[in-house]
Amino acid sequence: MENALLIGLSRQIALGHQMTSVANNMANIGTSGYKAETLRFEEFLMPVAEVDGATGEEAGLHYVLDPQVIRHFETGSLRATGNPLDVALNGEGWFVVQTDAGDRYTRDGHFTLDPQGNVVNSAGQMILGEAGPFALAPGETDFTVAADGTVSTSAGEKGRLRVVAFENQALLEKEGQNFMTTDEPPIAAEDYTVAQGYLEDSNVQPVREIAEMIDVMRAYVSTSRQLEKLADLKDQAIEQLSRIEA
Repeated sequence: MENALLIGLSRQIALGHQMTSVANNMANIGTSGYKAETLRFEEFLMPVAEVDGATGEEAGLHYVLDPQVIRHFETGSLRATGNPLDVALNGEGWFVVQTDAGDRYTRDGHFTLDPQGNVVNSAGQMILGEAGPFALAPGETDFTVAADGTVSTSAGEKGRLRVVAFENQALLEKEGQNFMTTDEPPIAAEDYTVAQGYLEDSNVQPVREIAEMIDVMRAYVSTSRQLEKLADLKDQAIEQLSRIEA
């Protein structure tokens, strides 16, 4: 009976993690370039415990694990902003941001200019081009980004946005400030276009997330009721054994 309680508890813990994932997706519906996440569950067979009187697969104790986060990298819808410093990637790839901790990768193309004329993100970190950061001299106007990422102003071409891809995007790990990081070396992205005056919306689907939230809540309640019944049976068994011994 203790094993049954532990198995139910493992299920509740996994459901709690799943609810956290859903809540995180819902909280980032309005985050530019955010990629929805789901959990991958798997069965864990306890190697040293068995069900008394059972044989074969039925003798094993099967727990629930959620060992991996799966991110959905589909491009979100592009939303027109009219801001020439907003750019969106349509297709594969990531913008590269220079941070104190090293290069980081993002799909959030909400850029701006700092007081020195550098193209930066909302936190003031440099946006990298293929030849390094971009800097606009005083008086430069007509900031333009072509479909291939080439940046131009009234002074002419300033370089091309660095857009990278990865052989295995599943290795990307989420970091704060809407960043991704990985030890895998980046490669030049190819299958993309840049849209100036647009931002990529989150690819979270609210209806699907709400439906999943309802399913998780129902599963959690159902598991809680089963655990309560098991606890009641345990109490009854203890009470009866105490009477026999008395």
